[in-house]
Amino acid sequence: MGDQPQPHDNSSASQPNQTPITESPTPISQIPSSNPSKIPIRPQKIRKLSSTDDNDNDKNPVNINSDSSKALTIVQSTITTTTGSTTKKRRNPSQSARDLQRVIKPLSAEGEIDLALRHLRKSDPLMAQLIDSHPPPTFDSNHPPFLALTKSILYQQLAYKAGSLIYTRFIAQCGGESSVVPDTVLSLTAQQLKQIGVSARKASYLYDLANKYKTGILSDETIVKMDDRSLFTMLSMVKGIGSWSVHMFMIFSLHRPDVLPVSDLGVRKGVQFLYGLEDLPKPSQMEQLCEKWKPYRSIGAWYMWRFVEGKGTSATGAALALEGKPQQQMEHQQQNQQQHQLQLLEPINGIGNYGACIWGQ
Repeated sequence: MGDQPQPHDNSSASQPNQTPITESPTPISQIPSSNPSKIPIRPQKIRKLSSTDDNDNDKNPVNINSDSSKALTIVQSTITTTTGSTTKKRRNPSQSARDLQRVIKPLSAEGEIDLALRHLRKSDPLMAQLIDSHPPPTFDSNHPPFLALTKSILYQQLAYKAGSLIYTRFIAQCGGESSVVPDTVLSLTAQQLKQIGVSARKASYLYDLANKYKTGILSDETIVKMDDRSLFTMLSMVKGIGSWSVHMFMIFSLHRPDVLPVSDLGVRKGVQFLYGLEDLPKPSQMEQLCEKWKPYRSIGAWYMWRFVEGKGTSATGAALALEGKPQQQMEHQQQNQQQHQLQLLEPINGIGNYGACIWGQ
C-alpha cells in the first residue's frame, strides 16, 4: 500500500522532466477549446506568440484584403457613378459655365456675332424676324475695366449730356483716360470732385472702387478672367455698383456673350412686345422667357433695345422717367437697395440703350 503511491509519484516525477517542455503548451492550447468561456481574452494574446496562429493571421489578412478590395471596388464604382450623375445634373440645366467659356469667345472676337445671329435665328423664329429688320450689333469698346467702372459710377442718376460733361471734367482732372488708375482717384479730394460736379456719395463710390483695387480684391486682370457669376458677386460688393451696372459693364466693356440684364426696363419691354405678353415680365420671369437665347443672351438683349426703340420708346428707363428727374420709384421696385442702378435717360439719335452710350457703342 505504501509502495504504490511512491511509484505513482516516481512516474509523475519522471514525467515532469518531459512535460514542462512538451506537455505544458498542450494544456494551454487545449484550454481555449475545452473551456473558452473561462479564458476569453488570453487566446488572443497567445496566438500572437504561436507559430500556428501566425499562419492563421497570415491567412486572415489575405482574406480580409481580398474582401476589402472588393468593397473598395464597389465603393469606388459607386462614387464614380454618383459623381457622374451629379455632374450630369449640374451640366444639363446650366450647361456648366466653365464649358461655355471654353467654347464661347467675347463678342468682339472675329466671327462671334455671326455665330450668335445664327443661333438666335435657329432657336427663336420671332427673333429671326427681328434680326432681319435691324443691322447687326458691334462691340468695339476696349476701355480698361477700372476706367469703365469709374465711368459707369459717374454717369449714375444723370441724363446722358450731364454725365458726359462731368466725365470729361473728371478725365481732365486726372490727366487723361490713361491716367484714370486707383492711385490717381485716391489722390483726389472730395472737394476737388465736388468742383467738377461729383456728389459726395459718388465720391465715396469712386474711393471704394479704387481701394478694392489698391488692396488687391479687384484688378483688371482678375476681372477679365472671372466667370460671369463670380464677377457679378465681386463687383456687387463695390459701393454704388449693382446688378444693372454690372450687366452693362459685362456686355459693353467685357463683351460677354451670355448676359441677360433682367432688371433693365428696355429688355423687359422688348420681351413683352416680342412674345405678345399682356403684362410686363418681372425680372424673376426673364430667365425662363429668354432661356432659348443661351448662350447668346447679350445679343438677344441688344435686339430688345432696338425693338423697343423702333416702337418709339426709350429702351432703358425713359418710359418711366423724364430727363433730369430721379427714378426713385423704379429703384425701389427693381433693386430696393441703397445703390442707384437705373439712370436718367433721353433718346440719343437712335441709340436707345444708355449702357451702350456710356461705352461708346
